[in-house]
Amino acid sequence: MSYMALYRKYRPQNFSDVKGQDAIVATIRNQIEAERIAHAYLFCGTRGTGKTTIAKIFAKAVNCEHPVEGSPCGECASCQAIAAGTSMNVIEIDAASNNGVDNIREIRDEVTYAPTEGKYKVYIIDEVHMLSIGAFNALLKTLEEPPSYVIFILATTEAHKIPVTILSRCQRYDFHRISVDVISERLNELLEHERAEAEEKAVRYIAKAADGAMRDALSLLDQCMAFYMGQKLTYDHVLEVLGAVDTERFSGIFRAVINHDVLTAMHQIEQLVGEGRDLSQFVNDFTWYLRNLLLLQSSDDMEDVLDISSENLKLLKEECNMTNSMELIRYIHIFSELSNQVRYSTQKRILIEIAVIKLCRPQMEEDVSSILSRMEQLEKKIENGVQPVVSVASKSDVVPTEHTVKESMPMPKAISEDIRQIVANWRNIVAQMPGSYSVFMKKAHLSIGENDVLMIVLDDAIVCEMLSEEERQAEIIEHISNSIGKEVQIQIRWNDTGEPFEKAYVDLEQMIHTEIEYEDFLD
Repeated sequence: MSYMALYRKYRPQNFSDVKGQDAIVATIRNQIEAERIAHAYLFCGTRGTGKTTIAKIFAKAVNCEHPVEGSPCGECASCQAIAAGTSMNVIEIDAASNNGVDNIREIRDEVTYAPTEGKYKVYIIDEVHMLSIGAFNALLKTLEEPPSYVIFILATTEAHKIPVTILSRCQRYDFHRISVDVISERLNELLEHERAEAEEKAVRYIAKAADGAMRDALSLLDQCMAFYMGQKLTYDHVLEVLGAVDTERFSGIFRAVINHDVLTAMHQIEQLVGEGRDLSQFVNDFTWYLRNLLLLQSSDDMEDVLDISSENLKLLKEECNMTNSMELIRYIHIFSELSNQVRYSTQKRILIEIAVIKLCRPQMEEDVSSILSRMEQLEKKIENGVQPVVSVASKSDVVPTEHTVKESMPMPKAISEDIRQIVANWRNIVAQMPGSYSVFMKKAHLSIGENDVLMIVLDDAIVCEMLSEEERQAEIIEHISNSIGKEVQIQIRWNDTGEPFEKAYVDLEQMIHTEIEYEDFLD
């Protein structure tokens, strides 16, 4: 016999097996027992919450020969025929592929014939929002005044797309997302039936990843069990199969962010990519991680709200005191925007790296929250005894005159002839560089570092990170050295001061070009 997926194998066959929709089940059972059955129902809710399942149980219950407290017996000929899909009294229609006027007209013609067996004809129209306007109009009259033996059950995930004229003719039931506790309990029951073992932490993660959908939870469990057939399912196994990220990794990235350590954060993302983790899932999970930190920071009584282990809770309590609420809100805002961007992007990694750099470098942004973050950083530096740098007018802002050029623009003794030669010929050197190096270096600025090292300053953090890699930096050094015939030392730096280059660094190009102009003036 071929294998049957768990969500099909363990689909509820009566109302008592349905989990997480108690209010809806109780209402429908009461209607069946009291024989106050409506002619049209609308089941709304997200995927995998039991809409079609309850519709089929409902169809069995109203046609059952021996119902038990409003629930089908499952043993009579009618129940067995409906369960096997051979009953002529239950007609399932997929509106996604049968959404035309002609399809609805066929239904309208069929309802004139009474059922040959049982009491009711039940039409289950799945994804009913996919019907065309013409099809909805054709359904209106039949839906309003159907024969006494016909019941319509319309199921949809997008109720807002259904015309008001249809909504007003149906009893509406909204299926809510199923809680993690209910899903976990159901998964543990099925694991016992399958004689399989799993860690509680692994089961709860699957339940959480299902996002309130029981069917998704069963599919994920099926996938994990298939990958580790015959083994005990562990938390690490689940993370590996689902491409998810462990909480400790979130902790590492968060600590790098609050320490403004871009390099460590980039290494963490590199590891995620190398391990084949799902980057979209990472963005969503990290946003929830930040949300948990914010909740813990907001109140001491949030422990019951957070569905996490005691170990992770201890870690979160430690980290929630490392930053303030405004900063966490800024992080959440950036990652919430990112979750929409990465969904359809082919360059997920780049978008994530940019977002993490924004978290580490609030000076890259100009909104109120980032300005407050920069002020807080400055206050911490002052508390630690670091004096803030006061920006003064650059020498390039002073117009040289016959009396001031010689005094204001002498070449510093620390700058060697080699550096002067590179700066004077920089544009020619860049023009001869291959491919992308030439493009990036055209936007670079030149300054002087410690020990007479040529400093190449870039305004783009991502470009700086890329060119700072050992292999690329070696190629740049080799090209510059070949151009002047001497070995050189360079330092590639990102301008993270929040100020224009001319105000934050010594502009070698401006100084040397001014000196050349001055020498020409003297000649």
